[in-house]
Amino acid sequence: MNPTSVVERATKETTIRVEARIGTGVATVSTTVPFLDHMLTALAKYSGVDLTVTATGDLRHHIVEDVALTVGQAIAGIVPVGAARYGERTVPMDEALVQAVLDAGGRPFYQGPVPSSLYEHWFRSFCDAARFTLHIRVFRGKDRHHIVEAAFKALGFCLRQALTDTGSVFSTKGSVSVQQGAP
Repeated sequence: MNPTSVVERATKETTIRVEARIGTGVATVSTTVPFLDHMLTALAKYSGVDLTVTATGDLRHHIVEDVALTVGQAIAGIVPVGAARYGERTVPMDEALVQAVLDAGGRPFYQGPVPSSLYEHWFRSFCDAARFTLHIRVFRGKDRHHIVEAAFKALGFCLRQALTDTGSVFSTKGSVSVQQGAP
C-alpha cells in the first residue's frame, strides 16, 4: 500500500487540509474556488495521485496560494526514494499547446509564464513548497482557460512519470538526507 501524506495549514486567512497518495487519480476537492477545484481534479487524474483537498478562506488569492503551498508539500511527501524524478509532456487543448518539464529532485525553481497572474503564482508556490523544478512553455493559445488547464494536465503527466518508483536513486549524489533541528 502506498503511503499517504497529510498536510494541514491554518492561518488567519485560510484553513487547508490536503491528503495525497500515489494511486489512480481519484480527487475529492472543495476549495470554494470552482476553477481551482477543476484544475486540481485534472491534476489528480493525469498524475495518478489520489488527492483530497478542503480549503476555506477570506480571499480567492489567499486560497489559491495556500492550496498550492499545501498541495506541494503533500505531493513532496509521497515522492519515492527511487523515483524516476523527471517528467516531460506537451498537451494540446483546442487552440492551446503547452509543455511542462519537471524535476522532482529537491531543487525549487519555476519558469513560466502562463497567462494568468493567479495561476502563475500557483505554479511558483507549488514548486517552492514541493521543492520541484518546473518549466512551462506555452507554444500557442488564445483562451486563458485552455492554456492554464493544459498546463495543469501537462504537470499531471509529468508527476506520473517522475513519481514512478524505479528502485534506483536517480542522482550522482546518491540518496540525499537533510535534517533540521536545533543545535
